[in-house]
Amino acid sequence: MKLVVVSAGLSVPSSTRLLADRLAAAVGRQAPVEVEVVELRDLAVEIAHNFTNGFPGRALAAAQDAVTSADGLVVVTPVFSASYSGLFKSFFDVLDKDALDGKPVLIAATGGSARHSLVLDHALRPLFAYLRAVVVPTGVYAASEDWGAEGLEGRIERAAGELAGLMTGLSGRSGRPELSGLSGLSGPRRAKDDLEVVPFAQQLAALSPTGPSGV
Repeated sequence: MKLVVVSAGLSVPSSTRLLADRLAAAVGRQAPVEVEVVELRDLAVEIAHNFTNGFPGRALAAAQDAVTSADGLVVVTPVFSASYSGLFKSFFDVLDKDALDGKPVLIAATGGSARHSLVLDHALRPLFAYLRAVVVPTGVYAASEDWGAEGLEGRIERAAGELAGLMTGLSGRSGRPELSGLSGLSGPRRAKDDLEVVPFAQQLAALSPTGPSGV
């Protein structure tokens, strides 16, 4: 299975990239995956050009193809102004609208304060729900004080286990109808029930003390 990690860290070294690497390693301990990392910092110029001319550069096109063909994604952004970074959002803006359809995604973020942890549920989760991805229940936020403290590794392992479980389940299925059914979009129609449908008026008449023909 192919796991693509999208990191929107800007500095070198980057705590965002560090969290992304830890998450990828944790997924790799729970499922056989081939990991590919997409560093958005290296694609910033091509992303900007894509907005103005409508065409991706060679590196950006390769990153788009990697994300589209992935069996699962780990996406990590630093928190800017209580939300994801502009570079992070811009990358997903230039993806094809169906690129993440039904794809398992683990969301994560880094910030200087634990007060920004709600970015996972208030910004990242709605974004990927809109893109019709399957977001794992556990998101991972790492504030400055979380590094080296208890709790972070447990959240990483739990989220990685959820992503690995989704990836393993989806990779065992063949064909888009089943995959689409898992994402709640479409899928094989249910067979009609064999139960007899009784009209509501007839049911009410049966409850009358004088029977169906009573007044």
